Amino acid sequence: MDDIFGKIGTSQTLSQKIERKIEEAIRTKKLIAGTKLPSEKELCESFAVSRTALREALRRLSARGLIEIKKGSGMYVSELKIEDAIKSLNLYYDMKFDSSLIRQIIEVRRIFEPEIGRLAAVNRSEEDLKLLQANIKELEGCNPDNTQLEVDLINRFHMNMAKATGNPIVIISMEPIYSLLPRMRNMIYANIEGEKEYTLRLQKEIYKAVTEKDSEKSYQYTVELLERNMEVYDKYFKEV
Repeated sequence: MDDIFGKIGTSQTLSQKIERKIEEAIRTKKLIAGTKLPSEKELCESFAVSRTALREALRRLSARGLIEIKKGSGMYVSELKIEDAIKSLNLYYDMKFDSSLIRQIIEVRRIFEPEIGRLAAVNRSEEDLKLLQANIKELEGCNPDNTQLEVDLINRFHMNMAKATGNPIVIISMEPIYSLLPRMRNMIYANIEGEKEYTLRLQKEIYKAVTEKDSEKSYQYTVELLERNMEVYDKYFKEV
């Protein structure tokens, strides 16, 4: 591992150089998930740096999820999971949440969701259909006073559609967006008369199209649902 843990130059701070050197080794798979790193003493000797600089680099790598420090065991290269990427995006969207982000989210959904509807109709499994059907039935029977459950169920329908595509990149991209839907609906859509009925009708049409593997109808009904969302959005922000 001499090409990874070699002496560090001085064009950047030592901790930055160490961090980037280890990160590059992880990115290029010279260090794979689960690999145990040398001890702090060994790394200090290999990099020819102080323990202070090394520990700062390791702290940042750990905070970014690239390595895991196990007390009494050592330091290991982390296995990056879908959940890690989703958590980072969730935090970003939460901190940026405002009327501009809401509009941007709706615009992104109008670009991607119709194609998600199309792909779900092609790739869905029987288990996916059961989840979608149960989702619709639960929304149908939801107490109208329980607005939080209602928006959670609507959010879940969209997530189940994304999962029905069978594409993990779709899930990574869309789950953080769908996590904002409850806040958006509580803010904008919750008090719109007939909104639940309209949403239910289109969810049922989408479900039917997905069941029949009719990708074009699934696409079209998804477009209709999103156009309705944009209309309600425009009306809300003209009034506030």
